[in-house]
Amino acid sequence: MSEEKWRLIWVENAADCYYNMGLDKAIQEAVAARKARNTIRLYRWKPSAVSIGYFQSMNKVVNIENCKEKEVDYIRRITGGGAVYHDFEGELTYSVNCLDEDPRLPQDISKIYEKICGGVVLGLTELGIDAEFRPINDINLKSNGKKISGSALTRKSGVILQHGTILRKVNVEKMFSLLVVPDEKFKAKMISSAKERVSSLEVELGVAPSFEKIRNAMINGLSSVLDIELIHEKIIDVEHENANRIAHELFKDEEWLFKR
Repeated sequence: MSEEKWRLIWVENAADCYYNMGLDKAIQEAVAARKARNTIRLYRWKPSAVSIGYFQSMNKVVNIENCKEKEVDYIRRITGGGAVYHDFEGELTYSVNCLDEDPRLPQDISKIYEKICGGVVLGLTELGIDAEFRPINDINLKSNGKKISGSALTRKSGVILQHGTILRKVNVEKMFSLLVVPDEKFKAKMISSAKERVSSLEVELGVAPSFEKIRNAMINGLSSVLDIELIHEKIIDVEHENANRIAHELFKDEEWLFKR
């Protein structure tokens, strides 16, 4: 295959969770309608937020009261998977929107994860992190097996949307304060267990790389694995408008948030 040009979107300013998820969906719709090229987006969350998977129950998973107290937003994704805490300083998120028919991605979901996560692994290598893809959708450190990246995907209208996290810093105590823990006595054990299973760039490197450095490494890794040239472009007006509309009509809607 010859190298193909894909669109790269990133902005310095972070956005709230409703706009971020609205824009992922708006881009998916634009790619499906052939109004936009296959797109990779790199973004951050402000304020920090907890996102739950499509099939989860907000009340059973998220401690709404603590989220409000700590000024952390909460949202339901259109992708599956578990609850994720997206920290403003602790995470860079990527999303890939690609036509299902594109030969650069396999048809099998597990192989799609493996291909895209392979690009993230290559980017982590550039940062000095020795990691590997762990089916079905995680990236773990080779040295100790700890998770440093996770992802989720959905297929709709002939477009694959996969989005995932790169953990720059991790605050396990804060994460668990935002989730529902059935037994408070068991909380300390859960926190200890999570610290044994999850790591971050800061922990592994001794310093948290700048977001610019992480972003550039991910651009290099994903473009190399997918054999694409990423062209940095701005969000088009209609996508921005659609993102705001979707955020308001879907992701902020109480019925959507608490549908389970």
